[in-house]
This record gives sequence, structure tokens and C-alpha cells, in this order.
Amino acid sequence: MPRPERAFRTQGIILKRRDMNEADRLLTVLTPDHGKIDVIAKGARKPTSRSTGHVELYTRVDLLVHRGREIGVAAQAEMLEPYLRLREDLQRGAYANYAVELLDRFTGDSEEAGNRLFTLLEQTLARLCSEKEARLVMRYYEIHLLDLVGFRPELFQCVEGHEELQPEEQYFSYVSGGVVCPRHTSGSAALVRLPLTILKLLRHIQRSPFAQVKALQINGALHDDAERLILGYITYLLERKLQSVEFIHRIRR
Repeated sequence: MPRPERAFRTQGIILKRRDMNEADRLLTVLTPDHGKIDVIAKGARKPTSRSTGHVELYTRVDLLVHRGREIGVAAQAEMLEPYLRLREDLQRGAYANYAVELLDRFTGDSEEAGNRLFTLLEQTLARLCSEKEARLVMRYYEIHLLDLVGFRPELFQCVEGHEELQPEEQYFSYVSGGVVCPRHTSGSAALVRLPLTILKLLRHIQRSPFAQVKALQINGALHDDAERLILGYITYLLERKLQSVEFIHRIRR
């Protein structure tokens, strides 16, 4: 079996950073080919360091990583995309924080993340900077992230009877991960009401490219209901509430 290269170059999106020692930073980076990795940016906290300003949160960077026995070292770091609006707009920055926390919670070990997750997060950060309706960007991100990590919600068949759903009010089961029709609600646990308008919205988001989804005109009440349903499902899966969600709600208030 060939030995892994001692160094590799990769693009990455910085998910987390923590201070280490007096001058270093420990970065958690999502890469397209190496999954989610931790690397040390030595001297990154020094004002004179060449990497200072190139290892900001929620930015896309080019890294040269030297493999270590336990953790890699970022020998070079160059910012490729700063996503400036995420720093200029508090709410959009909060959504970026939520997107990153959600991905981090669902992926766990580094090998679970890959190219499609990298592409989805990269596109989402760019859309948060460019699109008018940030909440629609986040609903699209949630639905497609759940698909990539193996928790795709079933929106087209009853998860109990497996028959095609009729155009009527349905129910959603967090436990079963999908829609339960009115004829199979008996004995199903953790059901929440699912109006037809929300079901149609989630179906459209799940099966359509974002170019089609962004054209939708959605009122605030429908946004709220769709968000409540998806966050309920995510909270059930993770068995915890996300800190970033609470921060988003505080900003809105």
C-alpha cells in the first residue's frame, strides 16, 4: 500500500478556529477531497504572520498542509473568497454560523464529509451573500444537507402505508423521518400537522435546483411554519438544540 503524501494542497472552508498556545490557531476545515480536517495555523495570531487575515471563519481558502503524526500543519494559507457580506450583515452572518454548525454536527468524523458537502456549503455561503431571501437559502440548504448525510425526509409517500400521498393535509413523523397520511396516524409517535402548502414547498425544494426555488414568493407565515417543521426534525435527529438557532431568533426579535 503506498504511503500517503507528506504534504498536500487543498481548498477548504474554515468551519471553526480556536486559539492554541501563545500564537497559533487550531482550524477545523471542510475540504472537497479530504473531508473535515483539523490543522494548526502556526503563528496565525501574530500581527506580522503571513496567514493573519487568511484564516477567518466562513471563508474559502487555499491551504498547503503538511501531515503530522496526529494533526496537520497549514504551511501556507491564502484566502480565495472572503464572503464579505457575512461580516457586514449580522443576520446573514448568523445564518452562516448555523449552516456551519449544522454541517459540523451531522458529519462527525472527517471521513463522513466529502465533495458534495463542500459544494453545498460553498454555494450556500455565496447565496447568503447574493440572494435577497436568506431564509429560502437556508431551507434549501437544510433539505439538501439532510439528503447528503442520510436523513432525507420522505415527502412523496406515506412512511407507514407506503402509498402515494393525496392532495390533503398530512402529518410529519420525526421518528419515521417523513410524512404520515391521515389514514395511518394511529400508533405513530411524534406527529406534527403538515398543511398541504408546506408539503408542496418542501417537495419543490427537495427535487428542484436552486435557480427554480429562488423564484418562489413566500410570505412570512409560511416561512415560519416550514422552518419550525424542519428545525423540529433536525433537533430530534441531533437530540439537542443548536446554539446558532437561538442566536438567529434573538436577532429577529
